[in-house]
Amino acid sequence: MDALQCLLPTHQPRVSDHMEQIINMITQIINNDSAYTVDGDVFFEVDKFENYGDLSKQKLENNRAGERVAVDSRKHNPADFALWKAAKPGEPSWESPWGPGRPGWHIECSAMSAHYLSHKFDIHGGGIDLIFPHHENEIAQSCAAHQESHVSYWMHNGHVTNNNEKMSKSLGNFFTIREIIQKYHPLALRHFVLSAHYRSPLNYTVSQLESASDAVFYIYQTLQDCEDALSPFQEGNTKEDTKQNVRTVKITPAAQECISKLRVEFESKMSDDLNTAHILTGAFQDALKLINSSLKTLKKKQQRQAQLSTIQSLVEVKKEVTEVLNTLGLLSSHTYSEVLQQFKEKALIRAGLVEDDVLHLIEERTLAREKRDFSRSDQIRADLTTKGIALMDLGNETIWRPCVPVEQEQPAASVEEQQKET
Repeated sequence: MDALQCLLPTHQPRVSDHMEQIINMITQIINNDSAYTVDGDVFFEVDKFENYGDLSKQKLENNRAGERVAVDSRKHNPADFALWKAAKPGEPSWESPWGPGRPGWHIECSAMSAHYLSHKFDIHGGGIDLIFPHHENEIAQSCAAHQESHVSYWMHNGHVTNNNEKMSKSLGNFFTIREIIQKYHPLALRHFVLSAHYRSPLNYTVSQLESASDAVFYIYQTLQDCEDALSPFQEGNTKEDTKQNVRTVKITPAAQECISKLRVEFESKMSDDLNTAHILTGAFQDALKLINSSLKTLKKKQQRQAQLSTIQSLVEVKKEVTEVLNTLGLLSSHTYSEVLQQFKEKALIRAGLVEDDVLHLIEERTLAREKRDFSRSDQIRADLTTKGIALMDLGNETIWRPCVPVEQEQPAASVEEQQKET
């Protein structure tokens, strides 16, 4: 969770530490005539809660009990659920007014959330599979205990699938976070998760994770390039009059429009049920493109005022981009260069190489080009690309960066080979 930059919860309560609150809530439900006891068990009586089924949009009469688990004949209604279960041999148990036992599946959540958040709170999360019966039962028992109980927003997340098949231990097709971040940067995994709406299913594929990794590398490379270009004009690196002028100069109309669009789009998408799927596209990508085009402009000869305007535009657009990243938890505490190096290290692991291997191949390719052996130089580049390593020629220098692996096209068989096959 730390690697994924997830914030810690304020409280992480354990059920076993809150038996008093659980027993008190069950007692309140019984006193309000919404539960009954049978042989040390306590059942919630769903017929006493008229809004049962509102969250899941299920009607009580359509709930077909007994299809998967035999119906308990002691229940008034087959849909009644346990608030307290009488102790069984070998199971943990606690003393209660109804005898030794343990809480039912649902009551613990109601009791602990009421204890820490009060009976009214804003957001309740959970997997989409918990809507019924778990969350439906939570609402019923909470309102039965305290009529004023209310949750403003229910936020249910979709399942993670692997190549469009639901991940499960029984199928053996699941991956742990620790396994994934051995090969991919945690920010790439976070970006991948944000790329789908939280209510939608999230299909895990290597190609999508590769694309997410490439996207985050591009973001940090852009920020690094911007930081490098602005460095000569930052505090302590330039004359006092230049620093003063940069503070007062206006940004370009293109930069102003870019910032305005990014703010509007970010706020509208986040306000639309946390629609993160479209935040890192559109206006955000336009902002990155503007930074890169402005960096090219800055390298050209400009009039003094135009140069200062370009510099200030870069400062402001970069600031807006990093604010979006920070809100989404995609802004690392490490420097941009450190993050880029971390991405390169993960790419080498996936490629089964060390950096010396890549540098040796770059040297071999340079010699091949000097000998005009372009077939060999092209083959070295293509071989590395299939492993997720891209070579970039910058003047007389060749550097490498991670990329999405590209499969080489198989050469067409010759006429003679085709005849042999037939």
